[in-house]
Amino acid sequence: MSKIACVLTSMFEDSEYTSPAEEYEKGGHEIIVIGPEAGKSFEGKNGEVKVSADIAIEDANPNDYDALFIPGGFSPDILRADDRFVTFAKHFVLNDKPIFAICHGPQLLITADVLKGRKVTGFKSIQVDLKLAGANVFDEEVVVCGNLVTSRTPDDLPAFNRESAKLL
Repeated sequence: MSKIACVLTSMFEDSEYTSPAEEYEKGGHEIIVIGPEAGKSFEGKNGEVKVSADIAIEDANPNDYDALFIPGGFSPDILRADDRFVTFAKHFVLNDKPIFAICHGPQLLITADVLKGRKVTGFKSIQVDLKLAGANVFDEEVVVCGNLVTSRTPDDLPAFNRESAKLL
């Protein structure tokens, strides 16, 4: 059983949070939602889901977690403007821990400057950004590069969930 850090704020892609979260929990893993403020509720961009932060980023120690989960939507773009989230995400790459990023999720990793030479995918609109960050970009439903699992859209969730579960 793994303890998974999920970094999140408003405007996340609803299904890109709920589908993997359900899969991870079904596998016996624990998900801790880390946001800008503990207890604050965030609404998905489709208005289907509300999630509350279990812990604030300033109180989160990346050493306490086995994996990092970054749902897509606008949330990763908002989070990457906050150096605390960037530093938190970078820890997982530097310590070879599993990272699961879907859709716009890799934007946080772009800002952390940890994608050079890595194989990744992401939503179509960030694929050029991924290339400029030095990543090898593939337009495939799921790309696994060592401990990094990335996917493009909610349509890719079955493959994303399957490959994430394998790493856990």
